[in-house]
Amino acid sequence: MSRPNLEHTVAEQPSVSIPPAPHETELGLRRAVGPWASFTWGYADVGADVYVALGLVMAAAQGGTNVAFLFAGLIYVCVGLAYTELAAAYPFAGGGQFYVLRGLGDFLGFCAGWAVLLDFTIDISLFALSSVGYISFFFPFLKTSVTLHLLGVTFPNTNPLLIIVATLFVFGLTGLNILGVRESSMFNSVLGAIDVISESTLLFLGFLFAFDGPTLVRQMTTQWPDPYHLAYGASLAIISFVGLESISQASQETVRPSTVVPRTSIALILTVLIYALAFSNLGLAMLPWQSFAAHNEDPVAWLASHIPVVGLVAGPYVAVLGATLVLISSNAGVFGASRITYSMGRYRLLPRWFNYVHPRFRTPTRTLLVFSGVALLELWGAGLSSNAYDTLGNMYAFGAATAYMLVFVSLLRLRVIDPWTPRPFRVPLNVRIGGWGSQPIYLPIVGVLGFLGISSILVMVVATHAIGRIAGPSWILLGLIIYWIYRKRSNLPLIRSSHHDWPTEQLTVYREAGEIGIAEEYEENLERRNRLLGVHGGAHE
Repeated sequence: MSRPNLEHTVAEQPSVSIPPAPHETELGLRRAVGPWASFTWGYADVGADVYVALGLVMAAAQGGTNVAFLFAGLIYVCVGLAYTELAAAYPFAGGGQFYVLRGLGDFLGFCAGWAVLLDFTIDISLFALSSVGYISFFFPFLKTSVTLHLLGVTFPNTNPLLIIVATLFVFGLTGLNILGVRESSMFNSVLGAIDVISESTLLFLGFLFAFDGPTLVRQMTTQWPDPYHLAYGASLAIISFVGLESISQASQETVRPSTVVPRTSIALILTVLIYALAFSNLGLAMLPWQSFAAHNEDPVAWLASHIPVVGLVAGPYVAVLGATLVLISSNAGVFGASRITYSMGRYRLLPRWFNYVHPRFRTPTRTLLVFSGVALLELWGAGLSSNAYDTLGNMYAFGAATAYMLVFVSLLRLRVIDPWTPRPFRVPLNVRIGGWGSQPIYLPIVGVLGFLGISSILVMVVATHAIGRIAGPSWILLGLIIYWIYRKRSNLPLIRSSHHDWPTEQLTVYREAGEIGIAEEYEENLERRNRLLGVHGGAHE
């Protein structure tokens, strides 16, 4: 039996002294999220994504839309399993940004967090715009196209009314968050239940009354896209599967996360995968893909309105439901941006200036104003193009692919450098590659496949998204400049990591979560590690 070279890893896996159970802790987020609330926490975000992505992917992948969703869906399964393992093992707020920080250090942890921040700001703008799009089902004049002339430049086929109303939505959401008004877990739970029932009913009626197999086959055979457009569609389809961050970020507020998070994450993975594949196949079997491309602002309502017998009622109902869901997803972007900047500020990846809390409203007003402002700039910039939805989707895919790729690398590295942490859920298909004494180390094959898959998505984004390959790296470069200035002024290392006492923090979080068995197992593992390394005392990292 082999094991990693201890000389090269002692600095990464130091001895720890086991802290006593704390009476009070600064990490004490209130744990009030149960199994259904945990599921709907994620579903309120990711469940709305198909309402946006269906039209975009149809316009790109054409008769190969279902294949594009399938490819993105298989990668999504790998991403979901990785997040499930990491969230159950490390139930901290921060999501993917924290996992990369924990496994790869401060510098790459910042890169992952900054990439996720790009997605959160686009969440705000894209889903606010999509909410207006579903409202336009009732008010078609909102989609009026005009030619704009600004600073001597002509911008044809723009939709200024959509942008203006979406801007008002962003202002409204930002104002509500500054005042401290937010949707509760109960509201998410009720809305999630309504949407699951509604989407399931819609699909059942669609397959019962409108599914036409020959139409599906004909579109797949005669309207098959070229490789460029298929890759473009697959890279956009990843939008349908972004949202697992919500469950992982709520894990520090979840009751018994080692049990709840795996169950709710697996349920969310399967639910969203089934819905995305079902809608893409039903759409191709009902209507020409060109009709969805022409209605990319309200594709699911367009589909529902063409179901025989129930379409007259289903179309308006889905339009209202879709407008509500995507607006809540936009609000989730506002919350997510403040949550992740709080985590990054706490671990000294961003200036503490972003963590300022207003003395009256008790909300992070600076973060809310700064990143809602970024979302507005993205919205207005996209509004100058002939397809604002597609323009925003370009940048969205870059941020998601970058962050997920780093999360996979972190999963693989944590398996090697931290086998001592209990893992209530493990990514399947593992191969033993060595061990620390009697502590085995396993390589997750699914993690490797997921890394290769999401890397291919990132390559597709860079190769096919003209805006994404410019705006995405530019956003990362801007973040690195901020990071460099902040760390240099704070006398913190630029590439190396600051001191983090991970074992002590993990034990604190386990105890707060009521995970007494896992805390005891982790303590035993740490004692075995100390004996293996032949050192004693002191919690240092």
